[in-house]
Amino acid sequence: MATATPLAERPRLLIADDQQDIRDALKLALREDNFLIEVAGSPAAVLELIRKQRFDAALLDLNYARDTTSGGEGIELLEQVRLIDEQLPIVVMTAWGSVELAVEAMQRGAGDFVQKPWDNTTLRRILRTQIARGVARRELHSRTRAQQREWTEAQATQQALLPRSLPSLPGIELAAVCRPAGELAGDYYDIRPMTAERVLLCIGDVAGKGAPAALVMANLQAAVKALSDEDLAPIELCRRVNRVLCGNCEEGRFVTFFCAVLDTSDRTLRYVNAGHNPPIVAKPNGSMLKLGDGGPVLGEFPDWSAAQGEIQLAAGDRIILYTDGITEAANTAGDEYGAERLGALACAYRHENATDLHARVMADAIRFAGGAFNDDATLLVLAAL
Repeated sequence: MATATPLAERPRLLIADDQQDIRDALKLALREDNFLIEVAGSPAAVLELIRKQRFDAALLDLNYARDTTSGGEGIELLEQVRLIDEQLPIVVMTAWGSVELAVEAMQRGAGDFVQKPWDNTTLRRILRTQIARGVARRELHSRTRAQQREWTEAQATQQALLPRSLPSLPGIELAAVCRPAGELAGDYYDIRPMTAERVLLCIGDVAGKGAPAALVMANLQAAVKALSDEDLAPIELCRRVNRVLCGNCEEGRFVTFFCAVLDTSDRTLRYVNAGHNPPIVAKPNGSMLKLGDGGPVLGEFPDWSAAQGEIQLAAGDRIILYTDGITEAANTAGDEYGAERLGALACAYRHENATDLHARVMADAIRFAGGAFNDDATLLVLAAL
């Protein structure tokens, strides 16, 4: 004799057949399984019940009053049920069964097929199997939905940490974008006023991808935001950020980082390049220089030290700050876009404003890569007027 199942654990089963005696016989055949059984005599009744409550499985006839031989009405019902509950395990039954009809029913969403007259043992086994699979499928679906919500929330949080708008600076134009390759980015940039005359510009790239890289980037963002109010020199800001990252990052999770402070009163740009792609300065006369002074990456060396560079901006200078998602973008032949191509383009169009030059570089890199980047890609353009 079957052991009684607690009410909360009893599977809820829907049985649908247009014949009362069949419905009664099925209920009798399944009495030892202690299902909570609901019955329906028509497709309309099936749909109404499924809309009102969730079942653990459905045992559906394929033939009803409209068409008692082809199974077409049952196939149509399958599709309608799937629109309401795509995870519901469905077992179909028919007295006019065929291999072709069984295959079609499975293609339309049925989990298994039973032909009338049924064998009780086989029917009970099939239902138990489908219910177990349905429970696992619903749990997986629930976990996936939860993970998707978490990723969406994490993405929104990360995007909120990027500048919502660029500051207005006297004699300076700015344009910037960060394009994640996935849902979460390991790239970062910020342009943040420190005083009435000094503004912080920085760009970074975490080694790796996905959630681990995004978590490190969140640490970097938070540290820079907190330290920017202290009006520090780039070398000191990098030193303090490095301490934060060394204390919070797992081994091997380092950050390449470029940090600069622009004094708008005399156009002095002091900077530190911590293992990052050297920003390019396109001069009005067509020459080019790279901002490489600095030291090693952040987050890997507790005793980090570096040199601080300094340049004087002149009217017409264009500075291109970027991550390797731009320069390592590859075409179908495997060739990389490269810093030389980026520099040549910046010099060729050095007379354009920041917005137009930014758009031109992004369009050229995307076109070179065949329409999309395979890595996070961040580009920041500064134009001195």
